[in-house]
Formats: sequence, C-alpha cells, structure tokens
Amino acid sequence: SGYLALCSSNLPDTTLSPDQDEQANDHFNTVLYTGNGSSGHAITGVGFQPDWVWIKERNGATNHGLHDSSRVSSGNEAILYSNDTDAESTGGAYLSSFDSDGFTVNNNASGNNSSDTYVAWNWKANGGTTSSNTNGDITSTVQVNNTAGFSLILYTGFGEAVKTVGHGLSQAPEMILFKTRGSGNWFVYHKDTGNTGYTFLNANTAFTGDANFLNNTTPSSTLITLGTSSAANAESTNYVAYAFHSVEGYSKMGKYTGNASTDGTFVYTGFRPAFIMGKRTDTANYWYMIDSARDTFNEVENILDASATTAEANYSSEKYDFLSNGFKLRQTG
Repeated sequence: SGYLALCSSNLPDTTLSPDQDEQANDHFNTVLYTGNGSSGHAITGVGFQPDWVWIKERNGATNHGLHDSSRVSSGNEAILYSNDTDAESTGGAYLSSFDSDGFTVNNNASGNNSSDTYVAWNWKANGGTTSSNTNGDITSTVQVNNTAGFSLILYTGFGEAVKTVGHGLSQAPEMILFKTRGSGNWFVYHKDTGNTGYTFLNANTAFTGDANFLNNTTPSSTLITLGTSSAANAESTNYVAYAFHSVEGYSKMGKYTGNASTDGTFVYTGFRPAFIMGKRTDTANYWYMIDSARDTFNEVENILDASATTAEANYSSEKYDFLSNGFKLRQTG
C-alpha cells in the first residue's frame, strides 16, 4: 500500500548545523493545554508568534480548528475546519489573537471548552506581515517563511482558463492544501501523487485523477498552475492555500510503502520527527496525525484524524517509533 506524509521536527539534534537547529526550534512547535471555558484564554509555550495554528480537542468529538494570521479582517480572525466543507466563520469567537509566545482562544468547542484537553500544532510564517505577489496571472497575497519552506497564500480564482499564481517560496512546493474560503472541499496536491489530480483533506477517499486541477503541471520555483477545476480556480472565488517544501534537517514531504508487518517499514527523514501527518493513497483511508508532544516516548500511538471530528484514539494496529533519522511502523495497519 502506498502512503504519503508530511513530517516536521522541533527537537534539538546535535547532528544539525546551528541554522538547522534554529529551524527545528523556532518555526514549528506543538503545545498541549486544557480549556477553561472563558474568553481570553492565553496559550503560551509555543516559543514564537505562530501564523498557522491547527487546534484539535483530544478527549472529544469536535472539529479541527484551523486559524492563520493572513485571514484576519478588521480584527476578526476566521476559522476553517479540516474535517468539513464549511465556509470560514468570522467574528472573533474562536482565536482572538496571535501572540508573541502563542495565541489566545475564546470560549468555543474547537478550542476552549472547560476542562477539555487540546493539542495545537503551530507554524511560523512572517509574523502576520503579508505581501503582494505578482509573479503569476493572478496576483496573490502571500506570507512566507523561506527558512522553513512554508507559505500562506490568498488569491481569487479566475475560472475560465488556465492561470498561474505566485506562491512566494524560493523553490517548488511539494505539498499544497487548497480550500475555498466559502463552502467546499479541501484539495491536496502532493509531489508523490503527482500533478494529475488530488486527494481530499476532509474525506478518507483515495487519490482522485483530475487533469483540470493543476492542469497536469507540477508547481515551479515561483508559480502554481491552476486548471479550470473549481477545486482551486472557480471564478471570483476566494481561496487560501498552505504550501510546503522539504528543508534538510527540519521537514520532509515523502512517500513510503507499507509491508503489513509488526517489523514495519522504516521511513528516512534525516531528522527526528516531532509531527507526522500521513494518508494511504491507493484506497480510502483516514489522515493520521501523530506527534512527540502527545507521545513523549516510543511507541507513538495516540492518533488523531485530520478528516474527522473523532477524539484521540489508541489503535492496536497503528503504532510508530520516532527515531533519530526517521520513523518506523510497528504494527500491521
């Protein structure tokens, strides 16, 4: 069976250069917290001001709340759900600010129910400072962290013909999550499933071929080519896209093949992972999310599903080891 994965590190590694060690500590981090059911609950310990915050309740069935500092208008931050097709919801009822060492949440099920436990995965872009990118046919608004290979992209679709949009990164993105800011699916491009289609983030379906998604064109070092599909280029429709490329010693986009053994596949990343999100591609299956904050030692087994509201679960057929240079599957699933 084929799988794809996004891996990030936030653990110091003595084999890294000083620059790489900075990346591992200052551009991605996972924090755990308990909700208090009130507005203005400050969550600290991230270590930097995050620009993309992905929050999930661990002990209950609630939506995954995705927040970013580019989609803020008149002080109102907008939430999207990775497990749903809903349009973004604004009004400040969810995450009220991105802070120097974390973020502040208000009273809501997706981020601050009283006594409920939460995990928040945090990525740094550019401190909320966006810029206009005119490299493509469509002008985009980007917020870029080239050191960490991460870009936040806002743009409006054209719909009638193949168009290009600038992503702001210094090299071609290897994984991109697209979502209309209105009602619609999440579409995922990954270099290892190719430019001929997509998989959904909000569903457990297998890879779907669609020549009109990216016009069968691999993203370049400056541009993403959009086909006529409404997945990423409906006329006059506003989109957000999160783009990543691998950075040595910090992040890795890749694929692996399972062997259905308890002595499972070893996947080389070149660093000790702190966060992994992966999905089976040859048939329907869920997006698994694991990290070193919820499991501080091997085997790693507390799993969340990006495509569902389900609570954190421990599955006997799904266990992993985080190793100094990658990860290893430890069960048959």
